[in-house]
Amino acid sequence: MLLLALSLVALASFTFGLVIALAQEIPKLDPSRQRPEVNSYVYAADGHTVLAVLRGSQSRVLIPESKMGPWIGHAIVAVEDKRFYEHRGVDLHGIARAIWADVRHKGVVEGGSTITQQYVKNAYVSNQRSIGRKLREAALAWQLEQRRSKEWILTAYLNTIYFANGAYGVQQAAQTYFQHGAKRLTLAESALLAGIPADPSRFDPVTHPGAARARRQVVLGDLLAQGYIDEADYQNASRAPLPRPQEVRLPGTQGPAPYFANYVKEQLVSHYGAAHVYGAGLKVQTTIDLRLQKLARQAISAQLPDPSGPAAALVAVDPQNGRVVAMVGGRDYRHNQFNLAVQGRRQPGSSFKPFVLATALEQGISPQTSFVSQPIDIYSQGRYWSVHNYEDSYLGTIDLTSATVHSDNSVYAQLTKLVGPLNVARTARSLGIETPLQTYLSIGLGSQGVNPLDMARAYSAFANGGFRVDGGALGNEPRAIEWVRDVHGHVIAENRAIPRRELRPETVALVTSLLQGVVREGTGHAAQLADGRAAAGKTGTTENYGDAWFCGYVPQLVACVWVGYPDSVRSMETEFHGGPVAGGTYPALIWKGFMDKAIANLPPTDFPAPSTTYGIPRRVVWRDGSLQLDNGYCHDTQEIVYMADAPTRTANCLPNEVEVPRVVGQTLAAAKERLAAQPLGFKLVFEPAAATQRVDVVVGQYPAPNSRLSAGDNVTLVLRKPLHGVVPRVLGRPLAAARARLVRARLQPVVRFGDGPSGRVVSQSPEPGVAAAPGLSVRLVVGRG
Repeated sequence: MLLLALSLVALASFTFGLVIALAQEIPKLDPSRQRPEVNSYVYAADGHTVLAVLRGSQSRVLIPESKMGPWIGHAIVAVEDKRFYEHRGVDLHGIARAIWADVRHKGVVEGGSTITQQYVKNAYVSNQRSIGRKLREAALAWQLEQRRSKEWILTAYLNTIYFANGAYGVQQAAQTYFQHGAKRLTLAESALLAGIPADPSRFDPVTHPGAARARRQVVLGDLLAQGYIDEADYQNASRAPLPRPQEVRLPGTQGPAPYFANYVKEQLVSHYGAAHVYGAGLKVQTTIDLRLQKLARQAISAQLPDPSGPAAALVAVDPQNGRVVAMVGGRDYRHNQFNLAVQGRRQPGSSFKPFVLATALEQGISPQTSFVSQPIDIYSQGRYWSVHNYEDSYLGTIDLTSATVHSDNSVYAQLTKLVGPLNVARTARSLGIETPLQTYLSIGLGSQGVNPLDMARAYSAFANGGFRVDGGALGNEPRAIEWVRDVHGHVIAENRAIPRRELRPETVALVTSLLQGVVREGTGHAAQLADGRAAAGKTGTTENYGDAWFCGYVPQLVACVWVGYPDSVRSMETEFHGGPVAGGTYPALIWKGFMDKAIANLPPTDFPAPSTTYGIPRRVVWRDGSLQLDNGYCHDTQEIVYMADAPTRTANCLPNEVEVPRVVGQTLAAAKERLAAQPLGFKLVFEPAAATQRVDVVVGQYPAPNSRLSAGDNVTLVLRKPLHGVVPRVLGRPLAAARARLVRARLQPVVRFGDGPSGRVVSQSPEPGVAAAPGLSVRLVVGRG
């Protein structure tokens, strides 16, 4: 008993001491009394030029509740902690709900922390993941709720959370995104901001407007479900536009490369969290070369001096180590923070063709392979795709070398179909294209949006022998950061170059050889360097001259240039001295102006010589997802010269082969007509029809659509057969006649009266012609006159 008593006394003393200790820490949670922060610095590659100062205080303006609009508090509570006004700092219901959601989805999908716990974690407790931290966080949250009101806690939380783009606290966020204070935040603006803190990188309305809009809808849905707003409020807020990227004003000290500096800040926040970046005392060494940065801006200004005309973005990469050495993302960062080099997604046009070429060479296809350059319609996925060349110029039968030099769309569309658009997308992704790519045939002509940074990184593999260069700390991302040191000077991230082979050396040598021809005698001849050294590159021009590109390289440096209007895709038919802006005009000239000076002090270096392109011709067909040898019956075959890896599988094409069309859902007459057009025959089989089912349409077919048969073969069609006849048509009949007709068919008429001719049936349900069944009710509406 004595031992038990002593144990109870010890436990009580420990508990009392813990409560007192925690209580002494509560004042430290006041935002106005938190410890001073140490500025973080982002440096250029020279190690001393400051690109950005990341102050926690620069993005946090403390304001009282009276200076916050009512919607922001409602929105945060609705989406993050709907039981905020019910719990006492720790929500056991929320924890149980989160655990159950995680179990059902076999992963962490829902957090159980309350707003109070989140505030405690952000304001005081370290970010180390441990049970001890979670217990301490919960204990402090409980203590805080005993001493402070809900309004104080919510206000403090809103003053400290991170809203992306360097904005801490709701006041700075309102000014950053909407150019006014938090007091004037509307419902739509509040819902957008409330959705960001859960994942600032993912829900950033500047870099990911689609995800931000979807997240706003989630917040508005929670507000509606919890009774804060009505349906009209929901609909009006849903229609509100997002802030325009060019109007977002980012806080902070900006140095000589502001677009690059902001890209680095976003990389840091994405990997380490805002609380460990702003005001955390970090020293960040980046890769930007300020000499090359200055040359890049000068090259653009020399060609595009008119502020009302097209703009340009330029990214330069050292292909040997993947370092991003120059980045121009727009004309004036102070007026428009939208980074065209990173956030802009524009169609690259023919500058995407090298990825098709590399895919073909990896499959063993020789550049000696010939195609016919002509207007073509390519059938794919149930539709025809019409392809035309630039200015409708066609060269007849040409090989891949000539097609590359002259940027022939017709040939490259045929090549894309031959190698498979899925394989083209895989090649582009493997080299560093991060924007989503759909596997449409048009991918080979650059129909899907990409950004100059990804393009420059991907082209680096052509310049360095086939390697994608990753970072040791940040992984498969462009190398913009060399290392990060903490406030004590310790290196916490060494982002050394990690080369990963993605293309064979012989593939890269051939790609480069063909792209040298583009600069030497093709569409990119304006990019020829002043000292005559070898350069390789590719132009790109999109439909109606909306976007123009030139991406090129020498062994020591890669640069990619985009030219267009930044706010929208607008035609540039007269902007090049009265003529159209194509890839071989401003983009090639900007690239040349930059590269001439950038590499002036570097000795000329030859590209590796390509191996022989001699091969053996094989007639092949793209079939069932792969290239197969023609068995003599195949259509749309192509003679391919193979250097290696020729297909070994022979296609199972049929004599006079035709494709089976889809006729399910069509009437029998329409299905017969469609089959005859192939030409194919048919035979019928029947299945019993249930009451009210249609009996005049095809409900099944064998073989399935897109299968293959020989012309004249039969397709088996499945129709439904009524076992008890069909519902007769009684529309327009007098009621007595209609009733008698239905009774004879053993159906049960159900009558009601409505507008229409007196005594006549004006509508019936089920409709006439569907399968009947004894006793089936047929509802009639009879006109009352």
